[in-house]
Amino acid sequence: MQPDLTGQTAVVTGAGRGIGRAISLALAECGAHILLAARTRLELEETASQIAATGGSTDVQTTDVADEAQVEQLLKRTDELGRLDILVNNAGIGLFGPAVDFATTDFDRILQINLRGTFLCSRAALKRMIPAGCGMIINIASVVGFKGYPQQAAYTASKHGVMGLTKSFAAEAQEHGIRVSAILPGGVDTEMIAQARPDLDPSVLIRPEDIAKTVLYLLSLSGQATVDQIYIRRRDGTPF
Repeated sequence: MQPDLTGQTAVVTGAGRGIGRAISLALAECGAHILLAARTRLELEETASQIAATGGSTDVQTTDVADEAQVEQLLKRTDELGRLDILVNNAGIGLFGPAVDFATTDFDRILQINLRGTFLCSRAALKRMIPAGCGMIINIASVVGFKGYPQQAAYTASKHGVMGLTKSFAAEAQEHGIRVSAILPGGVDTEMIAQARPDLDPSVLIRPEDIAKTVLYLLSLSGQATVDQIYIRRRDGTPF
């Protein structure tokens, strides 16, 4: 599924590594200009360098998606680039531990980035997509968007919230010709999963490129079709 995205502009948050980097590379290969966003500039520049090596086009914007002013500045860049066509809300963090000992500050930080960040970026994107009458927002959620696992209460709450936002934004945006979808992967071979589940063998995990291909699939659908959510599980049947 290789959609032709020539001339389109995509914003990818959390683009410095892992899933975000894989998605950015895939979108660039399809011809989109990618506005790369994350908190760590060095990682963004590494992603940009990889895209440039394949002939792709990027801009880099250091952004903390939990900061409303920074999000507004990020999306204003798309005004300068012409039009915002695609937003991929991928930025997120995971902090894990028993709920009884979990720090309130850690709980708040997870919700700030994973949930508030998705809201702020989506709201700013819709303000631009609605007048244009088109666009797509793709939220990278998780299997914990509908399941629960021990020692992941805060992360699970944040991803359940992302699914709530996805459903509500989709309902509001559809009359304007805008599609909003969510991808809910099980365990993906990233630094986050290595921290959360060091017991897992990386060779059995989903690859970030699998998530990128799923993004391309969603973008390849005709304007008459939309997908609310896609759950991707490991081949061995283990959800996480």
